[in-house]
Amino acid sequence: MISVKCKGVDIMFSSGLWAVLGISFIFIMTALGSATVFLFPKREELKLQGIMMGFSGGVMTAAAVWSLLLPAIEQAERDGAFPPWLPAAVGIAFGAMFIAVLELLQCRSSGQQRSLLFAAVTLHNIPEGMAVGLAFALAAEGEGLASALALAFGIGVQNFPEGAAVSLPLCHSGNSPAAAFGRGIASGSVEPLFAALAVLTAAYLYPLMPWLLGFSAGAMLYVSARELLPAADGLKGSFSYMLGFIIMMLLDVALG
Repeated sequence: MISVKCKGVDIMFSSGLWAVLGISFIFIMTALGSATVFLFPKREELKLQGIMMGFSGGVMTAAAVWSLLLPAIEQAERDGAFPPWLPAAVGIAFGAMFIAVLELLQCRSSGQQRSLLFAAVTLHNIPEGMAVGLAFALAAEGEGLASALALAFGIGVQNFPEGAAVSLPLCHSGNSPAAAFGRGIASGSVEPLFAALAVLTAAYLYPLMPWLLGFSAGAMLYVSARELLPAADGLKGSFSYMLGFIIMMLLDVALG
C-alpha cells in the first residue's frame, strides 16, 4: 500500500520501493522486445529485411518526436529561460553531428552501420531513464507518485518495440540471435543506471533535460534517415515504416 499520511520516512520508503519497481519495469520491457529475435528463423529474417528496417525507422522517428522533442519543448516553455524551440533545435543539431562523427570514424561495413543504430537508441534511453528518475525523486518529496508510476509504465511499454528495433536489424546484419539479444539488452541497460543517477542528482540534472532530449532526438533522426529508411526499400518497407510510426505514436500519446 502507498503511504500518503505524512511526509518523511514512510513516504520516502514507499516512493523508494515503487521507484525500484518502476525502474526495473522499463528495463524488463526492453529485454522482452529484444527477445523477439528468437521468434524469427534466419531464412525469414532475410525475407523481412525491408520490413524490419522500415518498422525500426518508424519506431525511432515517432519516439524522437513524442518521447523526446515534444517533452523538451514543453519543459523549456515551463522554465522560460530560453525560447521553447531552442534546446530542441540545438540538441537535434549536436545529436546528429555526434552520430555523423562516429560514422566518419568507422569503415562503412554492414556491422558497423548497425553499431550506429545501437549508439542512437542507447543515447535515446539515457534521458528517458533520467526522466523516470526525476519523477520518482519528486515523488520522494510526497508529491506525484501516481504520475511517476504512469510515466514508468508508459516508457516501459514503449521500450518493447524499441528493443525489437535494435535487435532485429542487428540479427539480420549477421549477428547471432543471442548476440543481437545481448546488444538490445545493453542498449536498455543505461535507462535504470541513469534513472538511479537522476534520483541522486535531481536538482542538478533537471535544467539540462531539454538539451539532452533534443540531443538524443537528433541522434535517432540521423540514424533513421541515414541507415534505416534507405534499407526499407519497396512498398512493404514503406508501409512497415508507417506501421512502426503509428504504433509508437499511439503508445506515446496514450501512455505519455
